[in-house]
Amino acid sequence: MKISIITIAYNSAETIEDTIKSVLAQDYTNLEYIVVDGASKDNTMEIVNRYKDKIACIQSEPDNGIYDAMNKGVALATGDVIGILNSDDFYADTKVVSEIADTFEKSKADAVYADLTYVDRSNTEKVIRYWKAGEYEHGQFLKGWMPPHPTFFLKSSCYKSHGVYSTELRSAADYELMLRMMHKHQISVAYLPRVITLMREGGESNVSIKNRVRANKEDRRAWKMNDLKPNALTLIRKPLSKLSQFIKK
Repeated sequence: MKISIITIAYNSAETIEDTIKSVLAQDYTNLEYIVVDGASKDNTMEIVNRYKDKIACIQSEPDNGIYDAMNKGVALATGDVIGILNSDDFYADTKVVSEIADTFEKSKADAVYADLTYVDRSNTEKVIRYWKAGEYEHGQFLKGWMPPHPTFFLKSSCYKSHGVYSTELRSAADYELMLRMMHKHQISVAYLPRVITLMREGGESNVSIKNRVRANKEDRRAWKMNDLKPNALTLIRKPLSKLSQFIKK
């Protein structure tokens, strides 16, 4: 099984080297690594190019936002399975991709997801939040559930069958894609019960109350775009469910 990892970057010089190193350190050999940069104005590409001999594909050009960049990466990927690791994130250890591949092989699932920790931006040893995803049962999206997108690996055939990321959304296209795949089209999924990804604090949808309100509106739109109807409390329970992430593992 060939696995493609896509890193999306823009002015990411502060963090992208950690991301790249965590991918290149993986012990899984049939791995394709792709970096899609949005024409960074800092020295992001200088850092990326230090590793160009080990990166299958590097693209740097203006884009129309993070989800447009993700779609570019998906279009470039030649793997059977695609995972996305943004330039603020990094893998927990060298066995992540091997265990993801093993879970795909054993489960025969269309997608695999796992747990994630949010860490301090400067001190990545300091855990701020722990996102234990848990096993999925159909209907959980109605309860405000979603898996951590940076742990979500999806077969490329699902992108071909059910579409890529919506560029109509600014911060919730990852939620919309997983809602569409798992809840609407009911693809088969498997859960790897351990932390595989560390994410620095400060994501697009969480950096301010204003952005959180916008993200909630986009969550509602994600259901409407798919001709789906959430329950009365679905979109309230979604942000509230994150409160438990501050309780240490």
